[in-house]
Amino acid sequence: MSILLKHVLLNGKQCDIAIRQNRISEIGSGIHGDFETVINGSGKAAFPPFYNMHCHAAMTLLRGIADDMELFDWLNNHIWPAEGRLTPEDIYWGTRLACLEMIKSGTAYFNDMYFHPHETVRAVQDSGIRAAIGMIYLDASPQADLFKRHNSELWEKRNELGDRIRLTYAPHAIYTVEEKTLEQIAELSAEQNVQVHIHLAETAREYADCMDKHNRSPVAYLDSLGLLSKRLLAAHSVHLTDDDVELIREREVHTVFMPCSNYKLSSGKFRFNKLSQSGCHVTFGTDGCASNNNLSMFDEMKFGALAAKLEYGGPTACSSAEIFYAATQAGAEAAGFDAGIIQTGKLADIMLIDLDSPMMVADHNLISNLVYAADSSCVSSLICNGKILMHNRIVEGEKEILEQARKCARHLLGK
Repeated sequence: MSILLKHVLLNGKQCDIAIRQNRISEIGSGIHGDFETVINGSGKAAFPPFYNMHCHAAMTLLRGIADDMELFDWLNNHIWPAEGRLTPEDIYWGTRLACLEMIKSGTAYFNDMYFHPHETVRAVQDSGIRAAIGMIYLDASPQADLFKRHNSELWEKRNELGDRIRLTYAPHAIYTVEEKTLEQIAELSAEQNVQVHIHLAETAREYADCMDKHNRSPVAYLDSLGLLSKRLLAAHSVHLTDDDVELIREREVHTVFMPCSNYKLSSGKFRFNKLSQSGCHVTFGTDGCASNNNLSMFDEMKFGALAAKLEYGGPTACSSAEIFYAATQAGAEAAGFDAGIIQTGKLADIMLIDLDSPMMVADHNLISNLVYAADSSCVSSLICNGKILMHNRIVEGEKEILEQARKCARHLLGK
């Protein structure tokens, strides 16, 4: 695949961007040559796309199923029973719907944790997006052995997944996965250099229970098991002591900020300023659609920026550039992809923003507009791994995806 983007705005200057295979081959003015596709980028600005670092993609089918509830009531009495009715085909179409929503909102990658991961892989392969697929561990579930079998089958096929898909070890949380299992995952992660993706310090109850049982915080508990490292992606991380923050910094853990889900469930307040100023790695994610209820990283950036200012107690806390970096390049770096910035030689992940969108006018500071003003409708096109996934807001096959996902969602409630 070869693509030429003509007359796009990049870093305040109009230029051409050439893509060959899956990388950016040249950036400059008046680029010529033979290209399979030439896109007139006049009136468009090129930016790195979003990297969604924590998601339960197929939960699109549960959007709105149980809102305005306390977390453990929501999880135990509503979400898990509904998930028990999900079929592998539901997971496929729910994930296809999630990929469609993310593509439409400028996201080129998501880090997933969900059941039937082989169906998530199939959906990602068909969608063209990047993803890390979690091999889920949930010892508290009656289906724990089934999940481990699925993980083993998926691991055996890891070399057949292609260059857009990675696997992670995904223990659900410290309160649903046994200590012995967590220790085994720590060993496997270190031996194989595979990332670990976990919910961590998400609620006050989790923190209190961990202190009662282990006499240490959830962060310190994971550290005692050998799980804190640069391979760990810690979702939520809202109940942290200063000592926890220092441990996270020392071990180079990647934290994932999900303001919309955290605040909707009233789980807690993420300490963006404390973490970033301490030198910790901070990224953004959306969580699943049952607790958000969308997959828009635009929402996460704006809510995250406002939350950081409230945390600090003043409007000067964090710049729009810091927030945008956390939602794009920091995520790409955490995911281990050579992307997240538009430069020659980098992987060709690019979103084009429509500068004629009312939300992008005035254009004094486009990054500020993206963080504080824009929404998904501003994304005109998305390129992932050198392939056009959306152009002029059109995604191939979206009508079928919507129809099939709607059918799957209705059967969950017997409709």
